[in-house]
Amino acid sequence: MPPPETRPGSRELAILEECQEVIGYRFKRPELLRAALTHTSSANTRTASNERLEFLGDSVLGLVTCEQLYQRFPEYQEGDLTKVKSVVVSRKTCARFSQELGLGDFLFLGKGVNSHGEIPANMLADVFEALVAAIFLDGGWEEARAFILDFIEPEIERVARDATAANAKSQLQTLTQRRYGDTPRYFLLDEQGPDHDKCFKVAAQINNERFPAAWGRTKKEAELKAAMNALAYLNNQPLPYPSD
Repeated sequence: MPPPETRPGSRELAILEECQEVIGYRFKRPELLRAALTHTSSANTRTASNERLEFLGDSVLGLVTCEQLYQRFPEYQEGDLTKVKSVVVSRKTCARFSQELGLGDFLFLGKGVNSHGEIPANMLADVFEALVAAIFLDGGWEEARAFILDFIEPEIERVARDATAANAKSQLQTLTQRRYGDTPRYFLLDEQGPDHDKCFKVAAQINNERFPAAWGRTKKEAELKAAMNALAYLNNQPLPYPSD
């Protein structure tokens, strides 16, 4: 048993208990969670803060992500995989994961840090990576991997959709030049809603053939969706977006 001066108080125990309920993982060694939540401002020494755990967590998070991307995109080259990874596990994304869990509410901060204001994004990213490392050290690879996948799988799907959409216009242009000898044009057919919240309906057209339209929050988004609808139509596939 630790000496009385190092034993966690009731408030600290309550914070650790609530954090474990939120993240859905119970620690066999709660001191790892305590370390992951400890900012340098409240640590007696830098090694007692979450900085070392952050270093390890970054690598664990990266490895799980690389494994998923390698399996998910067998046609991607190294450069493409690197680009997707940089989006999926960026500092901005890690900070958002941290916000979703509310980890800022559990941070142990020093008196010089305003614990009642908004927690900086870099601090939120740090604590998420430190938490990943703490789970890895406490429960092993499979526990850490399962925790990470809950967050990065939706991100990977989103990035994949965005990449497909962003490439849809060039794919359609290549296809129509080969098949029709012409490039597609995009026509705004309708717009609805107030100025601050408009929706736009756009259709792609080749010569005199107009393809199924699509709605988007911006004209650019509507054009991308219209291109995807046109590609699906030309390839005899179901339309990914409703035209009405």
